[in-house]
Amino acid sequence: MKTRITLIIAALLLATNFGFAQQDEECMLNLTLMNDYVKTKKFDDAYEPWMKVRNKCPKFNIALYKYGEKILDHKIKNSSGAEKVAYIEDYMVLLDAAIEYFPSKYKLGEILEDKGILKYENKKDLNLNNMDIYNAFDEAYTKDLPNFTSTKGLYVYFTKTVDLFKSGDFDLQRVFNKYDEVNEQLENLNEKYAKSLNKIIAKEESGQTLGKKDKQYKKYYQAKLEANGKIAGSLDTYLGQLADCENLIPLYQKDFDKYRSDAVWLKRAVSRMYNKECTDDPLYIQLVQAYDATAPSSDTKYFVASELYKQGKNSEGDKYIKEAYDLETDTFKKARLAKRIANGFKKRGSYGTARKYYREALKLNPSDGTPHLRIAEMYAKSAKNCGADNFSKRAVFWYAAQEALKAGQVDPSLKSTASKTAASYRANAPTKAEIFTKGNAGETITIGCWIGGSVKVPNL
Repeated sequence: MKTRITLIIAALLLATNFGFAQQDEECMLNLTLMNDYVKTKKFDDAYEPWMKVRNKCPKFNIALYKYGEKILDHKIKNSSGAEKVAYIEDYMVLLDAAIEYFPSKYKLGEILEDKGILKYENKKDLNLNNMDIYNAFDEAYTKDLPNFTSTKGLYVYFTKTVDLFKSGDFDLQRVFNKYDEVNEQLENLNEKYAKSLNKIIAKEESGQTLGKKDKQYKKYYQAKLEANGKIAGSLDTYLGQLADCENLIPLYQKDFDKYRSDAVWLKRAVSRMYNKECTDDPLYIQLVQAYDATAPSSDTKYFVASELYKQGKNSEGDKYIKEAYDLETDTFKKARLAKRIANGFKKRGSYGTARKYYREALKLNPSDGTPHLRIAEMYAKSAKNCGADNFSKRAVFWYAAQEALKAGQVDPSLKSTASKTAASYRANAPTKAEIFTKGNAGETITIGCWIGGSVKVPNL
């Protein structure tokens, strides 16, 4: 089952108020035994005292449920047949009891997603089909979406939608709707994690020493952002050719009149057509116009700008792009938009403007290191045009390497990529022999053209 952040150590768990059990000595003894066995990973030995206190004093302590999950996980992994099924079913009962007796510690969405994962991982033993698994996660989605946060659960939820389309149970529109809904949930979660992570990063940057709790949460938020990023790509892979232009265009043509004033439908249709490069079809322009007329926003201005760029009307497009950026008020969404705008300018070769927007993205979301990699890439591509001689031109690669390394410093998931990228840039920089010949080891070189800045020549 999913790993929860538990900042309450065993001693604190045992010190919890035992009023519900009127200080029952037997329950206290068995709880202590259970705790000692679980701490040493003797789950089979922990099972008996755990069951005794669970049956007699179900409200005694939250450790009954936190540790009970570990005990039953062990039992399920080490059993088979009817015995295994019995443990799985008991796990479901345990989860229901957890939220019943400790509602402030458990959320409905969390319980339902745990049940869904349990069913998915043991579907053969439980004789469950794709619809059963889908319904388990759909319950979490419909009843408590804010607390449906499991990366694995969201992934399985979507993939089962695709599987049910392939078996003829769902239509294609339902698949697309679910794709959008799951992606929106991932984006919402990422926004939440990034904002919390950025607060911790701000503490570090101000010179504060992080406490144990902040360090734990920093690691947790970084792991969740990395996992969600990987899953987002996996959703696209699983969707595959279902979302190509051959399927999208007739589907949206069929439904356009019905939804031409539905801002949510139009936003999703325009986004998918844009991302799948179906923008040459006349339907795309109709969708963009309808979207902008129905709900003018940062999104609509961005798509209008994209269409103008495609027509070669760059100056008009730039006006809409600025309008799109200025209209966005949500910090996290504005950071994403800044990256998208920067990518567009980078593709056009407008590196100075692209860097401006990449740096805006870094200010808005400092835990995302990808803008550093994109800026470094532009530096490297400009090396041949930024210097008075071959040495100074190739010195730009040192500058690019420095920028690339920043990506790994702010975003641990990019550490390996940043390191490899920086190494590739340094390989193109002047060699030690060239530095010796030039006689400028340790000196600072000013970099010209649009890059600006300076870089120190390595000492020999």
